[in-house]
Amino acid sequence: MKRVGEVVRTAQGLAVVRVPEGADPARVGSEVVDESLSTVGRVVDVFGPVERPYVAVSPTDRSRLTALLGAKLYAR
Repeated sequence: MKRVGEVVRTAQGLAVVRVPEGADPARVGSEVVDESLSTVGRVVDVFGPVERPYVAVSPTDRSRLTALLGAKLYAR
């Protein structure tokens, strides 16, 4: 598993994840899980500065979206 980063906010039904400094962002289409290995969603976009980008994750369950704030996410 690869660390995707930490959810810093939600916007337009997506979780916005800040990629850790020096890490490569997860690829678009990657499955994303939380620390308990529960599926959260899929990466739909990578954006922002090249040095430290953000990743947009489309959640499988939008009702859990606000609960993801501050969560550390991982790519399978």
